[in-house]
Amino acid sequence: MRHTLTPLAVLASLALMACSQDAPAPADDDAAESMPESRSAEDPAPVEPAAEEAAGEDTAGEATATASIDIEEWEVPWDGRPRDPYTLDGQTVWFVGQQNSYIARLDVASGEMERIDLREGAGPHNLIVAPDGDVWYAGNRDAHIGRYDVETGEFEFIDTPAETARDPHTLVWDANGDIWFSSQQANSVGFLDVSERSVQILPVPTEGARPYGIKIAPDGTVWVALFGTYKLASINPQTMELTEHDLPREDSRPRRIGITSDGRIWYGDYNGGYLGVYDPQSASATEWEMPSGENARPYALAVDGQDRIWFVETGVDPNWFVGFDPASERFFSVTAVPSGGGVVRHMQYLPQTGEIWFGSDMGTIGRAQVE
Repeated sequence: MRHTLTPLAVLASLALMACSQDAPAPADDDAAESMPESRSAEDPAPVEPAAEEAAGEDTAGEATATASIDIEEWEVPWDGRPRDPYTLDGQTVWFVGQQNSYIARLDVASGEMERIDLREGAGPHNLIVAPDGDVWYAGNRDAHIGRYDVETGEFEFIDTPAETARDPHTLVWDANGDIWFSSQQANSVGFLDVSERSVQILPVPTEGARPYGIKIAPDGTVWVALFGTYKLASINPQTMELTEHDLPREDSRPRRIGITSDGRIWYGDYNGGYLGVYDPQSASATEWEMPSGENARPYALAVDGQDRIWFVETGVDPNWFVGFDPASERFFSVTAVPSGGGVVRHMQYLPQTGEIWFGSDMGTIGRAQVE
């Protein structure tokens, strides 16, 4: 079944949000370990921002235009927290079932889905798709990276060192077709040479840094959000040197990141409700308070083809899909996720279609048309 929210429907949705009651924030397996600097996932979610704020009421009381976008969702017929969709063409979309250890594909035209079970206890956290169509996934609970051959239906398993990378978390391709990945609880960043099937692990110096979101900059530098700290990390892929970079506020907790074409690193502060950008050239950061402020709980984040930033506020119910334009420094779009979202954890932008794909804890795979 599909859920769709169009621009015509968003005003009604905002009105309902303004009248809704507080709801408990959704639980988060990824943050199960204590994070004393942040509010607990069990803390009550905040009151949703008023409809006039969502519609673009600025601090001077002058209304500003806030566009909405089309969002469509497909219900996944199996339990297991569907998440981290990835597509090469917008027609076949792969995703993982984190809690029930499967990968699955959605045929967008028909709405049909196919499930492929993984080995028991794999706990896939994320997947990416190679140009040849093969699917690579992070075996988060079983210390491996897996490859699924779509032609033969066979699996290949590449072990990651249990002592230094026991929980492969988020995978990302580099320009050479190799894979970089974070390991949150193991406190490391890994590199998989795909042709050699060899793994190299780089420990993060700060204890309990919790490497999380990971992206590759245009110059090839690897950037990682250190969710347990107020830092980002960068890795020079030539020297394998890892450098930590402090953000302005010690209570900030960057979770997911995106990189614009100018090489600046954008992050969502999950703890404080700020959208921030770090400039490696000046080693400085700038931040903007999100529409829901400290209640925002920003999680999934992506950059579109116009270098605009999209992120999801997961501390409000329904989750809000928000757009920010760096050129004007304005939050220009706010749209409620039709299913409610629960928690939207990770997103992929597809440049040839102008779509962002996401999974939600409400058991859906979603598509947001942002361009």
